[in-house]
Amino acid sequence: MSIPQSAGGPIGSRDDLVRYLEKGSKPKAEWRIGTEHEKFVYSLKTHKPVAYEGPAGIRALLEGMRRFGWEPVMEGDHIIGLTQNAASISLEPGGQFELSGAALRTVHETCAEVNTHQEQVREVAGELGLGVLGLGFAPTWSLEDVSTMPKGRYGIMRRYMPKVGGYGLEMMFRTCTVQVNLDFGSEADMVKKFRVGLALQPVATALFANSPFREGRPNGFLSYRSHIWTDVDNARAGMLPFVFESGMGFERYVDYALDVPMYFVYRGGKYIDVSGKCFRDFLEGRIPELKGVEPSMSDWADHLTTIFPEARLKTFLEMRGADGGSWRRICGLPALWAGLYYDQTALDAAWDMVKDWSAEERQAMRDSVPRLAFNTPFRGRTVGDLARDMLEISAAGLRRRAAQDSGGTNEEGFLHPLMELADKRQTRADQLLERYHGEWKGDLAPLFTEYNFL
Repeated sequence: MSIPQSAGGPIGSRDDLVRYLEKGSKPKAEWRIGTEHEKFVYSLKTHKPVAYEGPAGIRALLEGMRRFGWEPVMEGDHIIGLTQNAASISLEPGGQFELSGAALRTVHETCAEVNTHQEQVREVAGELGLGVLGLGFAPTWSLEDVSTMPKGRYGIMRRYMPKVGGYGLEMMFRTCTVQVNLDFGSEADMVKKFRVGLALQPVATALFANSPFREGRPNGFLSYRSHIWTDVDNARAGMLPFVFESGMGFERYVDYALDVPMYFVYRGGKYIDVSGKCFRDFLEGRIPELKGVEPSMSDWADHLTTIFPEARLKTFLEMRGADGGSWRRICGLPALWAGLYYDQTALDAAWDMVKDWSAEERQAMRDSVPRLAFNTPFRGRTVGDLARDMLEISAAGLRRRAAQDSGGTNEEGFLHPLMELADKRQTRADQLLERYHGEWKGDLAPLFTEYNFL
């Protein structure tokens, strides 16, 4: 989740909020790729999550990363993040460690950034006796095992979440994801990409399904993380059927976001709890806790980071459907969506694929995929078939995009690990379950050794 945003001065009217989103439109030459990935940090000795404080805690990990030129982000006396060259490292509520990568031109560049991050974390974590695990849900830990990070927004969310859904604390403290942020050229381009992204998000969930365990046992799902999002806070999550309706554009999204409940307003280094109040009331001066507080564009930018649909609009589009995963597959997510979004022929083909799906069909797929993944039925086919179609469209888009590395290789190769899964109709979660029931004999201790990607 985000660190406090800096987005400008006072809000004059609703039109300012619309213009904020409109300014995200960029010419194709300026389109970039930003990859975000979270991972669980644990003790190599105990396989338990680590607290913030202590000689081998999250604070020590953050402080250790400063040797590579990262600058601290402070909240009071606590270091709660790092920044460097338009990238940032931040903490999720339970200490999940997140790299929010810089906006880069190619998947080659973003994957190089991921690899550099791995090398840096390996060095510091190794000194501290820590490991790092890429899964969508913590496989063995209870909520009581997980410490809360010292960020004011998380205290507000922890109090509010149980009031609006059954899985809010699960989401906060025991999930990890991989996301990619991509640009649009115009309002019409945004709408088309938004619709494609929402419709195909369940297919991406199947491709990255990687959370089959809860508290040491199979949980009955292949992407338990995705299932959790069905009951976190439906006022700020979901498949957003209105995006597919006539009249969708920046204004329509602003009107939606204005009525999504807020969590907080950040002032003077402190978070003011306004959970459950909407931004529209803030603009109209109807929130008692904010009497005398003038709404700013930074407040709007903060608010947009607390809306959690399957695909999210800010001044770019975020694809949010993937479980955290092994290092080898992290770069597959930006490749998958860049291939669809950054080549017009591919985007048109993806839209042709989904344009006649009904809201009911999209929702049914989204509801079934966490449990069935590739075996989810759809119009006489399966999501596994759709995954192959999606990957073929993306691969062709990447070939036409022809963004090569120094050795003359294009970005298509980053899709190969995903193609292997789709060809076998076997998710990463299926592979883990095979090992759990087979050679691991119901013991998840080997997971922390064999899948530590440091």
